[in-house]
Amino acid sequence: MSTILGKIVATKAQHIRRLDQRYGELLRSRAAPSDRSLYDALKGGNTGFILECKKASPSKGLIRPKFDPVAIATTYDKYAAAISVLTDEQFFQGDFEYLKAVRSAVGVPVLCKDFVVDRRQLRLARHMGADAALLMLSVLDDEQYLALAEEAEALALDILTEVSNETELERAIGLGARIIGINNRDLRDLSVDLATTERLAPKIPQDRVVISESGIASHSDVRRLAPLADAFLVGSQLTAQTNIDQACRQLIFGENKVCGLTREADVKAVAEAGALYGGLIFAAKSPRCVTPEQAANLRQAADLRFVGVFVNESADTVARLANDLKLHAVQLHGVEDETYIDALRPLLGGAQVWKAVKPDGSNRVTNADRLLFDSARAGQFGGTGTPFDWSLVGNERRRAMLAGGLSPDNVQEAAAAGFLGLDLNSGLESAPGLKDQDKIAQAFAGLRHY
Repeated sequence: MSTILGKIVATKAQHIRRLDQRYGELLRSRAAPSDRSLYDALKGGNTGFILECKKASPSKGLIRPKFDPVAIATTYDKYAAAISVLTDEQFFQGDFEYLKAVRSAVGVPVLCKDFVVDRRQLRLARHMGADAALLMLSVLDDEQYLALAEEAEALALDILTEVSNETELERAIGLGARIIGINNRDLRDLSVDLATTERLAPKIPQDRVVISESGIASHSDVRRLAPLADAFLVGSQLTAQTNIDQACRQLIFGENKVCGLTREADVKAVAEAGALYGGLIFAAKSPRCVTPEQAANLRQAADLRFVGVFVNESADTVARLANDLKLHAVQLHGVEDETYIDALRPLLGGAQVWKAVKPDGSNRVTNADRLLFDSARAGQFGGTGTPFDWSLVGNERRRAMLAGGLSPDNVQEAAAAGFLGLDLNSGLESAPGLKDQDKIAQAFAGLRHY
C-alpha cells in the first residue's frame, strides 16, 4: 500500500487509540442492533442516492468551512435513500459525533464512512447510530474483512464493500458482499474515471446492490451510469455548493423549469417536486402574465432560481425587473437578436440571458447563455403547447432547454433526449396559469426513472 491511501491507513492505529481514550466504555460494550437496512433502502425501485456529509478531503482540502452536518443531512433527507457521514479525523475532518447527530435528525439509514481496520470502529459507529459501514478491499485482506464482517453482522450493520479494480471485485464477489461500491477514484493517486463503473459493474451478479462512488458531478453523469448502478454515493459535489438543496435537485432531477407560475402554492409544489427553475411571465398577452408585485411575492414562496420571460420588451425594462427581482435569468421569446442581447447584458446585474429559438434554429443566436428550443407557429410568440420533432436539434441540445408540449406522459422520453433541462408549462395545468399538483408530482416522478 502506498501514496495517499497508505498515509491515511498508517494513521488509523493512532486514531483508534485516541478513540479508545475518548470512548473506552462504549468500545467495550455491545450496542443495540440497527433497525434500518441500507440493503433494503437501495434494492429495487428507482436509482437511489447515498448523499454524504463531507467537510474536507485529501483531493480537495477544506470543502465546506461552515460545516453543519445536521443542517446538511436534513436537506439530504428529502432526496436520499441513505446518508453517509465521514468519521476520519485527520484527512477528512470527520467525527463520530457527527454520526450521532445526523442519525437522530433523519429517517433513512446512515452509513459510517471511514477506513475501518478494527472491530472497535464498528462498535463505536453502531453506538453512534450507524446502520451501515464501509469496508474497503484496498485496505483489508480477506481474513481482516471476514473478521470485521462478523462483527458487523452481530450489530446488524450492513456492509458497503468498496472495490476499485477487477482483483478487488473478484474478492468482493467471493466474500459474499451483498452491497458492492465501485469507487471511480483511485485512492492511490486520487485520479477519477467514471469508466471504472462501466468496466466493473457488468461483472457483478444481479442479486447484489451496485453503488457507483466518486466523480458523479452532474445529472448527465447520473444518466450515463444509471443503467449500471442501483445507487450513487455523492459527497464533495454537493457539500461544495452554497445551496445544497438546489444542488440535490440539479443532480437528481436535472436542470428543469416550470414556467407560467402565478400562485404561491404552485411555486412551493414545483420546488418540493424537484424543479430547479421557476418561470415568471411578463408578456402582457399571456394568460399567465404576472405583475412585478405578484412576481415579488411569488419569488419569496420557495427556493427556486427564477427566470423572467419577456417578449419584445425594451432592454431597460427587462434589466430593471431582472435587477429588482434578482432573477437568475431573463428568457427572451420575441424577435430579440444578438444586437439586442449585447445591449441588454451590461444592464443586467449578473442575470443570464436565455433565448427561445425555433426548432429549425432559424432565429438562433450565439451570444445567449442558454438556448430554449420550443415549438412555434407563424405570427405567435411563445410556445404552442405541442411537441415538435426533437431530432431537429443537433449538438446544441447540451446547452439548451427543451420546451413544447411536455407533460407527465412524455417527460421520461424528453429527459432522455440529451437536453440540458426541460421547460414545462401547460402540460402541468388544469387551466391556464393554474398548475395541477398531481400532474407536477407525476412529471417529476417520471424524471426519476432512469
